[in-house]
Amino acid sequence: QLQAFGGGLVQAGGSLRLSCAASGRAFGSLVMGWFRQAPGKEREFVASISWGGSRTARPDSAKGRFTIFRDNAKSTVTLQMNSLKPDDTAIYYCAARSNGVSGAVYDTATAYDYWGQGTQVTVSA
Repeated sequence: QLQAFGGGLVQAGGSLRLSCAASGRAFGSLVMGWFRQAPGKEREFVASISWGGSRTARPDSAKGRFTIFRDNAKSTVTLQMNSLKPDDTAIYYCAARSNGVSGAVYDTATAYDYWGQGTQVTVSA
């Protein structure tokens, strides 16, 4: 089970930190990811992190602004978002993949087995 929290309303240029808490599985064996979906748009990849946190992936739109990191001892993954833009407005979902390859990250939604309920992020101009 995944539970995401930390969304909210922020002005453009501001920051938000999203967290996702996992329960029920060995968190250290899960590849974790963040996706987002804006109204009328497809679900979009935001970031992914490998089991041990040594490898991450982000699309160009997130590089330099978003950072993903995890704490396996606390079974949490965090998305730090800086320099937010109105285009970042969406519902953000955390996702987990079991049976991933060591060191792998995944940027497609279909690669993930478990999803959280989503948390709304709204960035005002």
